[in-house]
Amino acid sequence: MEELLKREDLHGYQNYSVEFIKSHPVAALLLSCGLGKTVTTLTAVNDLMYEKFEIYKVLVVCPLRVGAVWKDEVRHWQHLHNLTVSVAIGSAKERRQALMREADIYIINRENISWLIDESGIEFDFDTVVLDELSSFKNHQSKRVRSFMKVRPKVKRVIGLTGTPSSNGLMDLFSEFKCLDMGERLGRFIGWYRTRYFRPDRMNGHVVYSYKLLPGAEDEIYRRISDITISMKATEFLNMPELVNSAYRVDMSEDERARYEDLKRDYIIQLPESEVTAANAAALSGKLSQLANGAVYTDDGEIRCIHNRKLDALEDIIEAANGNPVLVAYWFKHDLKRICERLDHLGLHYELIAAQGNIDRWNDGKVPVGLIHPAAAGHGLNLQKGGNTLVWFGLTWSLELYQQTVARLWRQGQRSGTVIVQHIITRDTVDERIMRALQQKDNIQEALIDAVRAEVMVA
Repeated sequence: MEELLKREDLHGYQNYSVEFIKSHPVAALLLSCGLGKTVTTLTAVNDLMYEKFEIYKVLVVCPLRVGAVWKDEVRHWQHLHNLTVSVAIGSAKERRQALMREADIYIINRENISWLIDESGIEFDFDTVVLDELSSFKNHQSKRVRSFMKVRPKVKRVIGLTGTPSSNGLMDLFSEFKCLDMGERLGRFIGWYRTRYFRPDRMNGHVVYSYKLLPGAEDEIYRRISDITISMKATEFLNMPELVNSAYRVDMSEDERARYEDLKRDYIIQLPESEVTAANAAALSGKLSQLANGAVYTDDGEIRCIHNRKLDALEDIIEAANGNPVLVAYWFKHDLKRICERLDHLGLHYELIAAQGNIDRWNDGKVPVGLIHPAAAGHGLNLQKGGNTLVWFGLTWSLELYQQTVARLWRQGQRSGTVIVQHIITRDTVDERIMRALQQKDNIQEALIDAVRAEVMVA
């Protein structure tokens, strides 16, 4: 029988965070992956509900996969056993039944928050709302944000949790903090926020594609949110393994390079019996990423192979691992298809790491090659027991997805002293631009986290 964890097993930084939540009706916790933000929040909720009697009904809005994690944490910690949890996931009928059930905490996935508020017919009488993952509310025009703001004045306490508060720059913070404080710190309107802190950067006529921070604006933004925000990095509070990043660069042939440059220049390339076109700059970026990976979808939906450079590199990396498990992150469906074909040819056993059974087999060391999509590698997925090597076959522009995927292995409980993250990059392609963009976004995020870092004395 699993031994239950106790309140005294919480780390010093977690107890600090518990007290911060209890003393701040509006709280933003920027906690790195692995710092235990779920049990921290549940402990604060338990204290507020059963010791202070200040709250009585809590709604947790989280990614679909994470719903079960909240319920599991209640079972794993002895001091949380008073809490009753109802998970409102599934069909509309199942969600209604779960929301009508008597409980302390109700969990709903973020895709259904609009349904709850606008369509369910159920009275929104939650006095406390936890937004986990807060970065899911960064688009002020999204349906979920508009719906939540309708009921935000009714809510007594709001707790925002994330490890990636500004994955696309400080513009993201406007909507996230408006959901928390109704615009008290960063303003009620996006136009005011942009005018006060930013100036147009890339433009085409009157169309603005990007904004640049005004001098001094970054520090001013940090100052305005600092009273309700704490941040912590896993590297500062946990015995984290060493993280080693490396690039495995591959080169296209002259003919392959010519096709890439044709598409880049003309938004179109001619292939035998088919062609590939990009309607706009965003579509072009996706097509160039596909070409860098080695295959591309044609206009008629067929897959056309251009090169196998990354597949050869992946084969080399797996061979060099000498039998140790390797986790491979892919982006496009044709990446997965071609990777599987190569692994079949090599006679290597592999599994898609998504279903719980596959996750368990991976952590038991029974999967030599695990394949994972970053969108399915997010919050609540613990893979650190199964291996210490992650290979990026295809990159993502999303800093949040990138960091969350790396954090599946680079986290507390990793059995190896070192986590190796290898990026297969096709030289002189969009791959290199993506890597630079991820680094620049990370620099912005690091500055935010540094600016509001909690001063915690850890016992």
